[in-house]
Amino acid sequence: MKDGRQGESLWSEWSGEDYSLFQTSALVFFTLDHVDLEIDIVKRSLASALQREGVCDSLGDGYRAVETAEVTHGHVGYVEDEDELHVCDEDGETYYGDAVDEVLEATWVAVDV
Repeated sequence: MKDGRQGESLWSEWSGEDYSLFQTSALVFFTLDHVDLEIDIVKRSLASALQREGVCDSLGDGYRAVETAEVTHGHVGYVEDEDELHVCDEDGETYYGDAVDEVLEATWVAVDV
C-alpha cells in the first residue's frame, strides 16, 4: 500500500486535546489517517519532520528514532467552536462526552527524546 499524500506535510507535532496515551518524556507527532510506518515514504517523511523540528541532528538519526517509536492508531475530530483536535472514539465521543463534528482517523507516534 502506498501513501499518496505529499510526504513533507504528512506529520506535525501533536498539540490537540485529550491525548494522554503516552505518559513519558516522548515527543508525540501525528498525522491524519491510519498509516503504516513500514511504508518508506511514511517513515522518510516522519524522519525528515524530526530533523526539521530539531529533534534529531540528521536524517539517519531520524530514521533510528522512528525505528524505536511507539505507534498508536485512533480517531480525532473538532468539537463545535473549537480550533484544537480532540481524541475521540470511532463514534465521535470524546473522553468528556462531547461529540465531534466529523470523525477522522489518526496515527500518533511517540518518539523518545
